[in-house]
Amino acid sequence: MIVNNARFVVSNSDFSRCPADMRHEYAFIGRSNVGKSSLINMLTGQKNLALTSATPGKTMLINHFLVNDSWYIVDLPGYGYARRSKDDRLRLEGIIKSYILGRAQMTNLFVLIDSRHAPQKIDMEFMEWLGENGVPFSIVFTKMDKQSAAAGERQTAEYLKQMLDTWEELPPVFRTSSADGRGRDAVLDYIEQMNRSHAGLGGRPCRLLSHSESSSPLPASGAASLFSPKGSYSGDRPCVAARSMR
Repeated sequence: MIVNNARFVVSNSDFSRCPADMRHEYAFIGRSNVGKSSLINMLTGQKNLALTSATPGKTMLINHFLVNDSWYIVDLPGYGYARRSKDDRLRLEGIIKSYILGRAQMTNLFVLIDSRHAPQKIDMEFMEWLGENGVPFSIVFTKMDKQSAAAGERQTAEYLKQMLDTWEELPPVFRTSSADGRGRDAVLDYIEQMNRSHAGLGGRPCRLLSHSESSSPLPASGAASLFSPKGSYSGDRPCVAARSMR
């Protein structure tokens, strides 16, 4: 896919006030300081479209960017920033959950993971929460340029291997670098494929990945309570067949 133009449209804290049209929305989320804004800028080819900040946890709103006048990139608040106040954490919980579970236009959620790190509990629990709620998502490993090619492949392969302890199958996986543009074409081509597959958007496509039973249930309190299961999608929404891992 060629990106000809991209522009900021609106910021909201209430998903019901997001754009009313039925264009596809591709949302991006991850832990604070995972490189989300840089990735969005890399995908759109605009260095300052999504504002980057030296302060982790700066994004507190749902930000919509219209790409090629046909689909949206949605920048969601990051999670896992310990220095936020309790009130801010509860507010963000509401923003994130309401958008992910209630926004029919959200075609896919890209979950960003820092490729340098071993699996973090909060990321794993978040993806389990997505699976239990039938949310279509993909994994985007960021900052692949921060390590050698061999180390990056080894680290991400080990990450996915650990996921298979919980998951029966994995969502699509992308390895990216905002510094050198790695993975840009793969992510954009995937979005283009999804746009074509769901041209008649009238409800949310949901990726119902088979989720194996885990010996450790999700905690019901503490930091991980943001991602504990609360409700699920109705079964009458169209589903997307699971795609093989990239």
